[in-house]
Formats: sequence, structure tokens, C-alpha cells
Amino acid sequence: MKPIKNVDSYIENNPKEIQVKLKELRAAIMDIVPKAAEHISYGMPFYGYKGRLVYFGVSKNHIGVYIPPPVIGEHKSELKDYETTKSAVRIPLNKKLPITLIKKLVLARVKINEDANK
Repeated sequence: MKPIKNVDSYIENNPKEIQVKLKELRAAIMDIVPKAAEHISYGMPFYGYKGRLVYFGVSKNHIGVYIPPPVIGEHKSELKDYETTKSAVRIPLNKKLPITLIKKLVLARVKINEDANK
């Protein structure tokens, strides 16, 4: 495995079919928050905008989308088809990414961060 210096290298360290999904996820986040700062944190892509916004990472069987609480809990009914924790949504690798839902979750976190910075 190559050292992970940035989001591009993180994506490139994955199989081609996973790279497609990660690029789609990255584009969705940047579409919602074009001013987000992109970094590697805890060995995975991290996006910050007026505070912690969202992380994502690949595991053996899923892509995890990690959003600080309380966003996941506030959207529990919309996430009923996915395994969740208080700060994570696990999307099985064999399923299509729910881009519209992911954008909604990220946007909810943006609002929390903006409200906290007023």
C-alpha cells in the first residue's frame, strides 16, 4: 500500500470499482461545500468547513461516511436501509451510493457548523 498523502492517493489505493464510488462521493461533498478544506485525518479523507464536516473510508465490506453527531440520529428514518452508529453510515460495497441522501446529511452538518460560528 502506498503512503496516503492526500485524497487522490487514498482513492488510488483502492480497487478500480471502489475508486469510482469514492470519486462520486468526493464530488458530492465538494458540490455541496465547494469551500470545504480537504485533508487526510485518521488515515482517511476528511472535509472541514467551519469545523468538522465529514470523513469517508473504505472497509472490507462497506464505505463508511462519518458525520459528527447529531446528524445521523436526526435522519434515522431515512437511513433505515443502512447500518448506522451515532456518527456513521455504512454503505455496502455492492450497493449504489445514496448520493442525494449523503448530500442531505452533509448539508445538515454544514448548517450546524455555520450556526455554531455565528
